[in-house]
Amino acid sequence: MDQQVAEKKQAVECDFVVCGAEIAPTFCEEIENISGENALQCYQCGECTAGCPAAFAMEIPPNRIMRMVQLGLEDKVLQSATIWLCAGCETCAARCPRGLSVAKVMDAAREIARGRRIKPGEPKVAIFHEEFLADVARNGRAHELSLIGFYKLKSRNLFSDIPLAIKMFLKGKLAIIPKRIKGLGEVRRFFRKLK
Repeated sequence: MDQQVAEKKQAVECDFVVCGAEIAPTFCEEIENISGENALQCYQCGECTAGCPAAFAMEIPPNRIMRMVQLGLEDKVLQSATIWLCAGCETCAARCPRGLSVAKVMDAAREIARGRRIKPGEPKVAIFHEEFLADVARNGRAHELSLIGFYKLKSRNLFSDIPLAIKMFLKGKLAIIPKRIKGLGEVRRFFRKLK
């Protein structure tokens, strides 16, 4: 009987990508220090994954990311595309019986990955994140035309959405000049402090 249990345990561990992975015992603590979320409280009910609107596009479902954080699989988490695909909608937190926010854990993982200059598992999504923040720093809010323009330049996919852009422009959905907000100086000071 013990042999069967050991074999099942090994199969489950392999299923969670433990086989051959380097384990970082302090990774879970690092995530908690940044996010305020204790991943060890997750008991793998799967509610986060069931409710996640982006789960269909993720190679590793949100509940498995939580498990990998628990197991200290730092490299696997930080190199995954999943952390870059999280929309931050907090549906996971609303559905979690433990009140955990997988979105905050994903944010923390992205922050760690960027800090260590780890190449993102989904480079175009990472470019979009960077350009979105740069656009908010420039204008105080997102200006769709400049955001997409800079994103398309950096992702080297400049012409693929021109027909859609023309339709949106003709319907008045794309403003050529960004609208200024009150307190733009405050926003810019905030971003300077972050650097």
